[in-house]
Amino acid sequence: MKLNNIKARWNDNKTVLNGWLSIGNTFSAEIMAQQGYDSLTIDLQHGFVGYDEAKTMLQAMRASGVAPMVRVPWLEPGIIMKALDAGAWGVICPMVNTAEQAQQLVSFVRYPPSGSRSFGPTRVSISEGADYGQYADDHVVCFAMIETAEAFDNLEAIVATPGLDGVYIGPADLTLGLTGRKYRTGFDRDEPEIVDAIKHIVDVAHRAGKKAGLHNGSAAYAAKAAEWGFDLVTVSNDVQLLRSAATASIQQFRELNEGQSVDKRSTQTGGY
Repeated sequence: MKLNNIKARWNDNKTVLNGWLSIGNTFSAEIMAQQGYDSLTIDLQHGFVGYDEAKTMLQAMRASGVAPMVRVPWLEPGIIMKALDAGAWGVICPMVNTAEQAQQLVSFVRYPPSGSRSFGPTRVSISEGADYGQYADDHVVCFAMIETAEAFDNLEAIVATPGLDGVYIGPADLTLGLTGRKYRTGFDRDEPEIVDAIKHIVDVAHRAGKKAGLHNGSAAYAAKAAEWGFDLVTVSNDVQLLRSAATASIQQFRELNEGQSVDKRSTQTGGY
């Protein structure tokens, strides 16, 4: 087996640049895979993607060499194991709130004796090699998402979980969990109390020897997160990139051809 690109970057003390796929389409996945990301995550939780589409997206991404990950819908063993058997090099699991749940996540990702993952690497033994089962536990990246007040309170116990590679912050849900509807929804937080919470998470993770990832809405914020010490930063997703490019193109034409300006507020969202 070849070394997971994500772990190779970490071994070189480099930040992983992760992209996000919310559109269930092989061609858009292939396009994104060719752009130079270190890793790409297929979103089965909030993305417009089903498992059957995810399988073909993983196949479309293979030629690029990008590290494919899957954000699974929930902490459920069946879909986690199927995502790995289909060829995901990493799993991001939402709403992990306790050390017990983190231990369950690790168990679903790792083979015995480290976990309870059932052996049946249907596609991944083809895409990654016949020796996949021998090296999978060292190859696959396991992230627990920290995005609730309960998870924040249990952070030290969660990051102490053996076999967990790191934690991944969903800043939109974390803000809702910690402050309710006090602030706007979305990414790229600038409220001091939320920024402090984000920095606290990365510090606690690093003290435990674990990695930390952050979901971002812009490259500028992701660069700032890398300066804070984040080991993996996600920059936007296919939906937002398509929306932004279309908006910019339309605005340029309207301004040049008709002297009009487009109201950007109609194309902005606080989330995906």
